[in-house]
Amino acid sequence: MSRPAPAPLPKPEVILPETVAGMLRNGDCDLVVVLGPTASGKTRYAVQLARALGLPAEILSADSRQVYRGMDIGTGKDLAEYGDIPCHLIDICDAGEQYNLYRYKQDFKAAYGDIRARGAVPILCGGTGLYIHAVTSGYDFTGGKPLSAPTAGERKIEAGMPQRPYFIGTLVSREERNARIDRRLDERLREGMVDEIRGLLERGVPAETLLSYGLEYKFVTLYLQGELDYAQMRDLLATAIHQFAKRQMTWFRGMERSGVQIHWTEV
Repeated sequence: MSRPAPAPLPKPEVILPETVAGMLRNGDCDLVVVLGPTASGKTRYAVQLARALGLPAEILSADSRQVYRGMDIGTGKDLAEYGDIPCHLIDICDAGEQYNLYRYKQDFKAAYGDIRARGAVPILCGGTGLYIHAVTSGYDFTGGKPLSAPTAGERKIEAGMPQRPYFIGTLVSREERNARIDRRLDERLREGMVDEIRGLLERGVPAETLLSYGLEYKFVTLYLQGELDYAQMRDLLATAIHQFAKRQMTWFRGMERSGVQIHWTEV
């Protein structure tokens, strides 16, 4: 039986920084969100946009694993990419510490409020869809269910959180995305990702915790425990990241079906 054809990619738009800057100046937007699957170039795009706006801008990370200190190569923090653009919500807790969506929302609210109070533009950048959803569309922590956001008037947003986010999606073909994932994985392995994760184990981070972080931390830990050889680890990890990127795109397309407008652009 043949597999069904993959869903077509969104149609890309040309997004002019001066247009976004105008929306920010006149109050039509109070948060720029740059989202996309892994290896789609969203961090680089967010930094370039921050510089091109002609306004002071700062970036908030929406990555569920970059919050952890000592997890640098495996999470792809690439801090040098930010240059002189301030970034927030990276390295805010120790590896092994329990961090969750509720804490992220509180940390985001504090950083977002600080950036706005100083007259700067906040740009949220990342690929953790649940984190993005929680701070732009509301999240019901009593019922534990995400809230859909069909219209701005129906969104349940608390005071001090963004009311008018503008979503930009970084678009890349599946073939190119998978090729980038493979190249990046091999680069990170050469840069010492295995040693980084071995060091976390030696510092007392439980293997079970690293396994729960998934992807790089799961498969490299299995390798270090002797359950996989190096080639198995690399190939299984590459496949898992491909699948993860596909799930990310499924999440973002689901946001669109719920009424969120994402302006996709090729980078």
